[in-house]
Amino acid sequence: MTSSFWAGIEKRFRAFDLESIRNKILLFAVLATLLPSGITALFSYIQNRRALRARINQELLSASSQSAREMDVWLKERLQELRTLAGSYEVSETLDPSRRAGPAARGRLNEYLRSVRGRLLEYSELLVLDAAGRTIATTAREARPVPLPADWSSSLRSDNRLVGDAYWDTPSRGAQLILAVPVQRLDGRLLGAFAARVQLSGVQQQLANLTSGTEIRIELAKDDGSIMVSSSGITAELMSSRLQPEAVERLSQNEGATTSFQTAAGDAIGVLRRIPRVPWLVVAELPAAAAFREIGRFRNIALGVVMALLVVASVIAYRLGLVIVRPLERLTQGAAEVAAGDLAVGLPAGGGGEVGYLTYVFNHMVSRLRENRKELDGRNAILEKQNEELERLSTTDSLTGLVNRRQLGRRLSEEVTRSRRNKRPLAVIMADVDHFKSYNDTHGHPAGDQALKRVAEILRDSIREVDCAARYGGEEFCVLLPETAGDSAVQVAERIRKRVAAADFGGRHLTLSIGIAEFAKNGDAAPETVVAAADAALYQAKRAGRDRVIRAK
Repeated sequence: MTSSFWAGIEKRFRAFDLESIRNKILLFAVLATLLPSGITALFSYIQNRRALRARINQELLSASSQSAREMDVWLKERLQELRTLAGSYEVSETLDPSRRAGPAARGRLNEYLRSVRGRLLEYSELLVLDAAGRTIATTAREARPVPLPADWSSSLRSDNRLVGDAYWDTPSRGAQLILAVPVQRLDGRLLGAFAARVQLSGVQQQLANLTSGTEIRIELAKDDGSIMVSSSGITAELMSSRLQPEAVERLSQNEGATTSFQTAAGDAIGVLRRIPRVPWLVVAELPAAAAFREIGRFRNIALGVVMALLVVASVIAYRLGLVIVRPLERLTQGAAEVAAGDLAVGLPAGGGGEVGYLTYVFNHMVSRLRENRKELDGRNAILEKQNEELERLSTTDSLTGLVNRRQLGRRLSEEVTRSRRNKRPLAVIMADVDHFKSYNDTHGHPAGDQALKRVAEILRDSIREVDCAARYGGEEFCVLLPETAGDSAVQVAERIRKRVAAADFGGRHLTLSIGIAEFAKNGDAAPETVVAAADAALYQAKRAGRDRVIRAK
């Protein structure tokens, strides 16, 4: 198969007439131009894509964070305005049944509402509701039903506010939101509510200003994904739609971080942020096609530059080849004279052209070099295998295949140094097979060796690749758990203990006593101190009855 492969390669190269030095120079120039420029263009593309992604992530994070903050402030301001208005004497006097306010009081209340309504442009209507939800006064010419939730009065009492659902108001052809604050007597009794229909056009304008000059779209929605406002506009159709449940779930799982998800229009990336105190969320999203349009243009420009360089290099190489071939003809005549000596040639003699003739001249020399290299490679292979075996024997336990105590000491020093530098936890597990001497005496040393191998397999299967399991001595084992705190180490130790207890060791069950220590809580003077702490916890487990895990104090 190998000979046929190279034969096929040779056949393809013959089609380019590579026996000619001129064509070889041309091919070299093409490759010398294509490889560096192509690799440079590829790395530039990767770096620009990474930088663009970072910039997009920053824009999305900034837009979502600022939008959530603006919406929270907007809602606080509206509720504070309503609380200020609700504190008027006309409101409480009219709603208090003990005062028995007549038509004159209601007239004064209507005038009060109309006067403040002129200064508050974001409100389409101000209302005063009694405890039963009936409209007592309004700034509208005709009273309309107020879409209050069934538990509106309890929400007013418990939350001291009411934030209703956004809806499309057909008469005004705009999106509105019901906000209300309680009106209470001094003894805390609920008299009614001061409510307002708030126009969401101002919210939409705020979101549009935040995304001005970008293709980012911000949507204000409820927790169930129902869209309330979008930076691109507000329509009845928009408010009747909702975000895809899969997209909301994916964004919620990665709240505050950029996430790729699917929309009805295609792939997009976005960020979700929740607004405190209300079941609202803000989603800043950007279509993937728009996000990477700029990198596509860079890719096309880079390919154009590479092709232009390739054409220029090919023309120069062709002209240069014509100049170089003539001196090479004189060089081949000198090579023929050298071939009459004792030099050996190792390259296959064949083919025409200048290089083929030079190959014939140096055939004997290269042949000898090849033989020497073959002999040297054989010796190097033997030495490499021997070195690998020595390395393995110097770092692993010959019975269990785990790391030996010497290698454990090196690894422990490295992990302790890393833990100190990065201020990250490091846990050490010391485990000892209970009643192992009795097992050896009963079943013999070969069975004991097999039991230790089985325990070693359970240790390897129960830890991560970054962890280190070692045979500490006899039937005692040690496990290093980098980036692992004491609580997590207890879980790992319990998993090991249960698996050993459930394993079959020649018709008999064995158990482990395990001690756990954490660096630097249980010793930071030297790497050996944390091992000593874990060993002390191990012997405490022995004294406590064996087959248990005890954490060093």
